[in-house]
Amino acid sequence: MSDLSELFGLPELEEELIFGTSRSSGKGGQHVNTTETRVELHFNIPDSRMLTTDQKTVLLERLGHRLSGEGKLRMYSQKTRSQSTNKEDVLKRFYELIAKSLRPVKARIKSKPGRAQKEARLAGKKVVSQRKELRKPPKPEV
Repeated sequence: MSDLSELFGLPELEEELIFGTSRSSGKGGQHVNTTETRVELHFNIPDSRMLTTDQKTVLLERLGHRLSGEGKLRMYSQKTRSQSTNKEDVLKRFYELIAKSLRPVKARIKSKPGRAQKEARLAGKKVVSQRKELRKPPKPEV
């Protein structure tokens, strides 16, 4: 699985991951009731020795809605009836999530409206102005 960490340019975080299994729900008949194919992944971000303090801060900030109160990330997979396939799936999704969260946010460059846009806005204002002017009663001549 180390090829996944290299693929996403991340350190080997697998030794810090805790895996658990449980019975999966869904299709499978009696097989589902007897085998533990659902794989859960737990990752404690604050206690990670592989990530830098800056990386931990970024992850805690960006993944805040997905974390428990102690800063633990929990993911699971129960797509297939194979425990090993589910483990590969959850690991792949974990590395994708971490890589996406650590990617720097591109700064937005403010742009100004073009000449045609300005002219269209002013023309629209002129139309509204004339319409309101026509609503007024005529001025009495002296």
